[in-house]
Amino acid sequence: MARFRGVKPWVNQMTFFTISVVVPVYNSEATLVELVDRLQAALLPLADAFEIILVNDGSRDQSWQVILDLAARTPGVRGINLMRNYGQHNALLAGIRRAQYEIIVTLDDDLQHPPEEIPRLVEKLGEGFDVVYGKPVKRSHSAWRNVSSQALRAILRVIMGAEMASHSSAFRAFRSVLRRGFDGFTSAQLSLDVLLSWSASRVTHIPVDHRARCVGRSGYTFSKLMLLSLNMLTGYSTLPLRLASGVGLTTSLLGFLMFLYVVIRRLFQANYVPGFAFLASEVALFAGLQLFAIGVIGEYVARLHFRAMGKPPYTIREEVGNDVLTMGEISCAVQGTARNRALALVASPGALEQKDR
Repeated sequence: MARFRGVKPWVNQMTFFTISVVVPVYNSEATLVELVDRLQAALLPLADAFEIILVNDGSRDQSWQVILDLAARTPGVRGINLMRNYGQHNALLAGIRRAQYEIIVTLDDDLQHPPEEIPRLVEKLGEGFDVVYGKPVKRSHSAWRNVSSQALRAILRVIMGAEMASHSSAFRAFRSVLRRGFDGFTSAQLSLDVLLSWSASRVTHIPVDHRARCVGRSGYTFSKLMLLSLNMLTGYSTLPLRLASGVGLTTSLLGFLMFLYVVIRRLFQANYVPGFAFLASEVALFAGLQLFAIGVIGEYVARLHFRAMGKPPYTIREEVGNDVLTMGEISCAVQGTARNRALALVASPGALEQKDR
């Protein structure tokens, strides 16, 4: 099988490559069948071989049963069932580490990321990039979700740098070789975008559609997003420690100036006696700042404690499906009405151009 080499534009040349699609699944029984159908339709004219890895992240509905059914009757679909709900990025890491192919694509399970945009991500990746994000032209989220997402993005700028954070999105395509940069990563608190930034040198994005959620609601609440922001800030950055150091230095200088003020007044004003309110406020100020600095340091000590315990980022309960779906097998497995429906889903000018390459 030919492998991709260099930075040749795949869509416009007869270059064969392989794709693994990883989807974290949480309470999405109603969208999985359509998602797999559309993924197959998008990948059918695009890849020499592909697989769809559905990672069930402790769903409370019948998502795992749907995954079992899909894996049993659909070539190329694999299912991973985690022991409990670990979080979206942990579920992604579980699927990414089991992906077999050269290009890995991740997207959400709620159909807000159109699978039909995958060929554009792969084409852009072929221009020599390590990671290509699909950045929504307009996000179809509520106001509070947009605000919390902006806060999370600001923290990513601190951790990864302004350029890479400006591209980040849950809809992404990257080279599987980037996994080497985080092979030994075992922390239970993680961010996939931060892990990718450890190895990626060329990152970009393309504008993509972002559909409104048709079924269910997002598993991310405002509190969960804020907790994720805190975990990312203290888990991958020393900024809080530096802020605590800066605040401590500033208040020390302020205390020293206050001390000079009291000494000078005492020397030049014989009857001067500092008031109780002044002393009480000074003690309260410094005590509060000390507690703040101790709390920041405690966050880092706690993370060292959890890492020393060896708490895993995920634990797999069950895994099904290990099919490799090649173009020849697609011709045999997808027949009649099902095949016509799949081809109809990709009957757009861009997709047809790729099909005729």
